[in-house]
Amino acid sequence: MSEDIRRKIEELTAAVKYHSDRYYNMDEPEIEDYEYDRLMRELIALEEQYPMYADPDSPTKKVGGKSSEMFAPVVHAVRMESLQDAFSHEEVEDFGGRVNAAVHGVKYVVEPKIDGLSVSLEYENGVFVRGSTRGDGDTGEDITANLKTIKAIPLRLKESLEFIEVRGEVYMPRGVFFKLVEQQELNEEKPFKNPRNAAAGSLRQKNPKITAERNLSIFIFNIQQIRGKELRSHKESLDYLRTLGFTTVPFYYQCDTIADSLEKIEEIGNNRGGLSFDIDGAVVKVDNFAQRQVLGSTAKFPKWAIAYKYPPEEKETKLLDIEINVGRTGVLTPTGIFEPVTLAGTSVSRATLHNQDFISEKDIRIGDTVIIRKAGDIIPEVLSVKEHGEDTVPYLMPKTCPSCGAKVFREEGEAAVRCTNPECPAQLLRVLIHFCSRDAMDIEGLGPAILGLFVEKGIIKTPNDIYSITKEEIAELEGLGEKSADNLTAAIEKSKSSDLSRLIYALGIRHIGQKAGKLLAAKFGDMDSLMEASAEEISSIDGFGEIMAQSAENFFSLPQSRELIASLKESGVNMKSENVQKGNIFEGKTFVLTGTLPTLKRAEATAIIESLGGKASSSVSKKTDYVLAGEDAGSKLRKANELGITVITEEEFLAMAENAEK
Repeated sequence: MSEDIRRKIEELTAAVKYHSDRYYNMDEPEIEDYEYDRLMRELIALEEQYPMYADPDSPTKKVGGKSSEMFAPVVHAVRMESLQDAFSHEEVEDFGGRVNAAVHGVKYVVEPKIDGLSVSLEYENGVFVRGSTRGDGDTGEDITANLKTIKAIPLRLKESLEFIEVRGEVYMPRGVFFKLVEQQELNEEKPFKNPRNAAAGSLRQKNPKITAERNLSIFIFNIQQIRGKELRSHKESLDYLRTLGFTTVPFYYQCDTIADSLEKIEEIGNNRGGLSFDIDGAVVKVDNFAQRQVLGSTAKFPKWAIAYKYPPEEKETKLLDIEINVGRTGVLTPTGIFEPVTLAGTSVSRATLHNQDFISEKDIRIGDTVIIRKAGDIIPEVLSVKEHGEDTVPYLMPKTCPSCGAKVFREEGEAAVRCTNPECPAQLLRVLIHFCSRDAMDIEGLGPAILGLFVEKGIIKTPNDIYSITKEEIAELEGLGEKSADNLTAAIEKSKSSDLSRLIYALGIRHIGQKAGKLLAAKFGDMDSLMEASAEEISSIDGFGEIMAQSAENFFSLPQSRELIASLKESGVNMKSENVQKGNIFEGKTFVLTGTLPTLKRAEATAIIESLGGKASSSVSKKTDYVLAGEDAGSKLRKANELGITVITEEEFLAMAENAEK
């Protein structure tokens, strides 16, 4: 029996650690918050009953995630605690009983629990001086530059307080999230699963410009510390924060009893579908600050607050049809069309069915009654089939493309079914969007909406047609004028001088991403040499596998590909690389960069490494050959020393590179 309990605690500990890392540090969760919270609670209960089997490094003792080395660390003067979760009214009532046993005459404040990324904002004499993530509660990351791009964060307060630190939740509005996902799907990028992950991924960017483009917002919900003002209660503090110019949680209710608080919890839950932002629960807090001091905190949670988590809503509906959409790389994606049902306050009638394997695994058939829910209250998904409809048959993906009629195929080991026609009209818009995107040819102003108009009018039929668009054709489009036409033609002209690596990526070759494009450009130097390269020659590049190499060879052997490249060359598009590999002294060598280098930016150091045949990695392992360390190097340097890996300075690195070029 004891061995079974020990094994169960080990399994739960490993599972919670894994999913915690996916959620907090990678912004790529694999399970719903509700399921994660259930795992955590089961682990807490077992550890309390059998403390002798608890892992000393148990996730139950930690708050949030770890801080990233991308940003400078910030030690929080006031710990950024997490909240104890409740999944039933009884648990909220128990919380009220514990509070009333310790203090008397309690009032509560109930507010929505915003689903985003928790941050701290610090102000000195009314001026915003620093912002940081929660991290593990004790140490976070300095993301001041990124936070300054959020319009809802005041850079100067309406009152010049000596000092104030506030806590808030950065979130992505639902409307912004849907537009971002639509763009990601058009580019056939992996879309964010929900607004919380999108907000976290957008905020923890090294480049603040990317954060600025994501249109994030923030709600402030707490004062961590303050000098120059006396406040006695939470409601008073929220009211005061508004007078300073902060955007606080949009609604909060003062309640006299736990019973009143539960009514407000239900009210917030019933109305959450109509909000423009995501919430994953409601928070009940003791209002009076003096009473909070008496109640105190555990090692992880304050005893004066609890978070009620809303369970995911599941409903039955009928699958009426399966619609097939064709993506940029020819992938056929099935979408289920349902009888409309209301989930989380909105009507749902469509959900992706992913691929044939997903459909076959769940045995989804047209006419079935299925169980659906909104993942994270946002993205509809099919959970299971409740019952098959009368005379239904297993669904099989079509054998021809619904857009152009060409045969489709499925590669061994892949779930995707693809159209074989590279000129399939359904792929055109997505191909053009990718071609013009920032990481590809970077044609500013030529986004999905304008490209869609050009395609609709038949002005653009291939990527090369972009380079023959006239000012007159641009100016004639609805909403555009002469100035827009001048700007766009200038951007198109500028893109002609883009490096070969960008063009390679822009061509949309399967399995060839940005990094692979850079490696190909550095190895072969010009497009002609690359087009004549064999898969064997390409696979000799460090970091290239057989599948990538064969995909590149296949693409460049197609007559359509060669015709497109010839027409781009004729239009004046650059076919040469500025970063040709200068030598092979670093061939087979892996470098890891950490800390701030004296003169080189990381991108510059990486370019030197790659130009000499080496590879730059983001993590230290036994396969690492050198760690290039600068000022404020952190855990990567410590790990390198533990593993006995050679650590070099920028001066030593430049000397190695200089000797290679002699």
